[in-house]
Amino acid sequence: MTVRSGFLRALTARTTGLDRVRRPADENGPAFDLAYVRVGPRNGAPPLVVVPGGPGLGSVVPYRHRGVGLSRVDLTGRDLPMSAMWIRAVVDDIAAVLDRESVESALLVGSSYGSYLASSFGALHPDRVAGMVLDSALQSAADIDVERRAVRSLFWDADTDIAADIRRLHADGVGGRELLDVSRAAYELGGPDLLGPLLRSQVRRRGGVAWRTVEAYASRGESIVHVPGVYEFDLVGAIGFRELGYGAEADGLPLDPALTYAPLAPRFPTFEAELMNLQSAATGFTWPIVLLTGDRDLRTPPAIAERVASAAPGTTLVRIENGHSALETHPEALLAVAGSLAAGTHAQLEQQAAELNRLPRRGFAARSPALLAAMVRAGL
Repeated sequence: MTVRSGFLRALTARTTGLDRVRRPADENGPAFDLAYVRVGPRNGAPPLVVVPGGPGLGSVVPYRHRGVGLSRVDLTGRDLPMSAMWIRAVVDDIAAVLDRESVESALLVGSSYGSYLASSFGALHPDRVAGMVLDSALQSAADIDVERRAVRSLFWDADTDIAADIRRLHADGVGGRELLDVSRAAYELGGPDLLGPLLRSQVRRRGGVAWRTVEAYASRGESIVHVPGVYEFDLVGAIGFRELGYGAEADGLPLDPALTYAPLAPRFPTFEAELMNLQSAATGFTWPIVLLTGDRDLRTPPAIAERVASAAPGTTLVRIENGHSALETHPEALLAVAGSLAAGTHAQLEQQAAELNRLPRRGFAARSPALLAAMVRAGL
């Protein structure tokens, strides 16, 4: 066991419900132990299986996927190879956990990248799905075009002060990737009330602390490619590039989301193909589906959820005041939606958006808009 893996195991030794299932060696990689957590009653009802985002979010307490956290190394303590990182393998990991827990069918709750995994699980194991919540639905590598339209219509083409400031910063030489990452993240976190003053401050005085703080939070560069136990993109990034199109070619126009992961592309395999066409697969989903989308989400814009809702039967589309990934930014709303699905009352959720918006917001994403706004007001 390596020092790193020993530290993580010690850190999580008392995590309630922590267990592991042995994943066998195959032609792509060695055997390893996949960590997962199960809590709550075991009363025979289909449990909720929460599949978080990424690929790469690896906090050892709330998140576990192959290639991150406690599921990163093989039985000898060596890192799993990139060759073991495939969507199909991760989907089969979920099935292995259900087998280990003697669960015939479950309610899948997938957020962002996790929604892609949940949908893929539904396509490959339809008999094991009792229902599904897709939070900030990611469904196709081609959705980079949806992102481009959403970002540019808001930040470049609009007749607003925000778009005018962004165009000015761009003309003054602020890097396209930096300008996109900061503007998108600030808007998703706090909307125009946060982004507007942040941009105005940057126009007046470059290099403010608030701007750099958002940039550090939003960027996907070498500085955060491997933060052990927190963000471990260095292995599972292979999935993003090889099957999800993270290395999409830039189109040469301003504010291109394809720039976000561009600095990391040399580390990973080039795009091959998606495992399947999820849009087509969704037409055969026979279980109830709740699509939860944030009105400020610019990474998986609401148009994606609307498209899935038009394809899959039995869907309930819920729009809330939020940015990307309610699991990260408004978990109380996600839990309420998942609970409603479990109780069979999800059809009422479309009329309950206001109630979901009023639920308390917790964690970093809840506090950061006020902290960042205070920094801007203080001239930092």
